[in-house]
Amino acid sequence: MSSEQLGADQRAQAVVALGGGHGLHASLSALRHLVDDLTVDELTAVVTVADNGGSSGRLRGEFGVLPPGDLRMALAALCGDDEWGATWARVLQHRFAGDGEMRGHVVGNLLIVGLWELLGDHVDALDWVGRLLGAKGRVLPMAMTPMDITAEVRGLEAGRPDGLTSVRGQVEVATTGGVITSIALDPPDPEVGPAVIDAIAAADWVVLGPGSWFTSVLPHLLVPRLREALVATEARLVVVLNLEEQAGETGGFGPADHLAVLAEHAPDLGIDVVLADRRSVAEGLGELEETVAALGARLVVDDVATDDGGPRHDPARLAAAYARVFEASDC
Repeated sequence: MSSEQLGADQRAQAVVALGGGHGLHASLSALRHLVDDLTVDELTAVVTVADNGGSSGRLRGEFGVLPPGDLRMALAALCGDDEWGATWARVLQHRFAGDGEMRGHVVGNLLIVGLWELLGDHVDALDWVGRLLGAKGRVLPMAMTPMDITAEVRGLEAGRPDGLTSVRGQVEVATTGGVITSIALDPPDPEVGPAVIDAIAAADWVVLGPGSWFTSVLPHLLVPRLREALVATEARLVVVLNLEEQAGETGGFGPADHLAVLAEHAPDLGIDVVLADRRSVAEGLGELEETVAALGARLVVDDVATDDGGPRHDPARLAAAYARVFEASDC
């Protein structure tokens, strides 16, 4: 949609997207297209900071900083499709090979941590990286303190199928062999930057998901100040469902189960729209419709997955679905 196509009663939207990892990358890659066509004029990513594995975990352990990996992926997703943006996205995501101490580290992680050391400010440094990349939006950490995810997991102990075991760490929770019954954060009340609260208060839409449900999506709802901001905002909330269950985190989950878990962890959160892929919810559509109705939300079923059958959102299709959701609610 061009500026000429925006009607007198329509305006570009301010959007805040919450999540982490590949799910947030997919959502931001789609929303970036809406910045280009003027459907979205302000785009802010609020990113989970609980990663304890890989390059991020190593840098977090050595320097005591926020894990930079999910922040890096969000910045890469906001790079433009021109030569400058595409080149910097590849540079940011480049992972060193070899057999030495640098093996596995990612260029973007090192750049972000280097700027954190030089500038002494997490948000200022991320803004500088965004300007270097020509990012079509802003990336903010969910909290200013590194945190760990803990989970109560059922069925990990032989002979105790209903027994609960405490599991600690994002990687450990994401790869558990049991059934996650609940999660918590340590520390339980981390500091949230004012820029995050301001962005949510000024937003027209907040987008939650897709992504690893227990380690990328739900953690945002467990930070007290962030959750209070989400409950208080006048922005409308759209929850984007995953395309399939995820081994370890949501094995055996259907679409309705994802929403039920979200409601259990944040019963006071108002949901306006649930966006689901048509093919992914075909079998459990009736149950999903009942769950969405019980939450007081509107279900939007659209074609948002890639054509190759893989569990990946297609950025162009997801962008078109977002645009239809935003425009339908702006009439």
